[in-house]
Amino acid sequence: MKHWPRLHDTYIARTVVTSVLMVWAVLVGLDVVLAFAGEVGDIGKGAYTANHAIAATGLSIPWRIYNLFPTAAVIGALLGLGQLAASSELTALRALGLSRRRLGASVALSLALLTGLMVINGEVLAPWGDERSQALRSARNPDMVVSKYSGLWAREGDMFLNARSGEQRQRGTDRWLELRGVRLFQFDADGRLRSIANVERAEHRPGGWLLRGVERTRFQDKAVTRERVPEERWDSHLDESALASSVTKPDYMGSGELAQSIEYRKRNNLDASEFETVYWGRWFYPVNVLALCLAAIPFAFGSLRSGGYGKRLFIGIVFALGFYLLQRMSVQVAGVFHFDYRIAYAMPPIIMLAVSFLMFRRRSR
Repeated sequence: MKHWPRLHDTYIARTVVTSVLMVWAVLVGLDVVLAFAGEVGDIGKGAYTANHAIAATGLSIPWRIYNLFPTAAVIGALLGLGQLAASSELTALRALGLSRRRLGASVALSLALLTGLMVINGEVLAPWGDERSQALRSARNPDMVVSKYSGLWAREGDMFLNARSGEQRQRGTDRWLELRGVRLFQFDADGRLRSIANVERAEHRPGGWLLRGVERTRFQDKAVTRERVPEERWDSHLDESALASSVTKPDYMGSGELAQSIEYRKRNNLDASEFETVYWGRWFYPVNVLALCLAAIPFAFGSLRSGGYGKRLFIGIVFALGFYLLQRMSVQVAGVFHFDYRIAYAMPPIIMLAVSFLMFRRRSR
């Protein structure tokens, strides 16, 4: 009898993991098809070809499987446990002495390996793939390129722009693109450098670009002059949407880069909330996956026993969507009232597990 618990654990793990992988494959497949359909509309822009679209979509797959895994895990776990409950196998396992706590541990352990792989994927493979995917998409605009170490480069006529970083900003209904660490290089018709402008911030506002903190050096035949102005307008037709899609997004950065960006912004009195949101979301990713799946286990002892796959699928989607909305609302509240994001990310799984524990006790009576 000493080997029975191991057999039970293996059987439950195999059933749950198989269901999770099937759901995962379907969700990722649909997401990839929709993403490629969106890329098709850009074929023909600049040097962007069908091969670019296929490669860019393929390189984005690691991020897609990372983002869709929590949803696939909870739906797959419910489908797998529901299958065992519908065939009375869970009842038989309980009769053999398998406790609900042991059942929860079996489900958690079966998903722990996949969760660990996704954490590594989110730190290594996914950022690497997205960096190259974004580089391929830059072929849609031949005058723009993105470099990992030197930032964004764009060209308009005899002017070259280089920006170290940037992000979309919003205040009320006002929304604009803000580039930081900007340098503007202007050349004459013979290719000689005419001027260099170091700009603290470049904001794309209605009517053009607003440059703040401009220090410009002009190169003349026999002299070099320097001037500094607090603010000036720049009449440029650079595509703001193309620039916005090319600046580094915190979602596609590793935790180490995120930590450095947060430290830099705080040191320079800049808003780091967008980066903190993503940073702590990475740390709580495995907690969310396991909490979601454990909180869903009580359904296997009741509502899933008499229901078909449609009912299990519906419950799984509602469960995952409810958790996602609860956590998103919690994080937004943290941003508005400026309290610790760790608390905001910890509250939803604690609430879900508390509700699950109460349901466990209720069904045990």
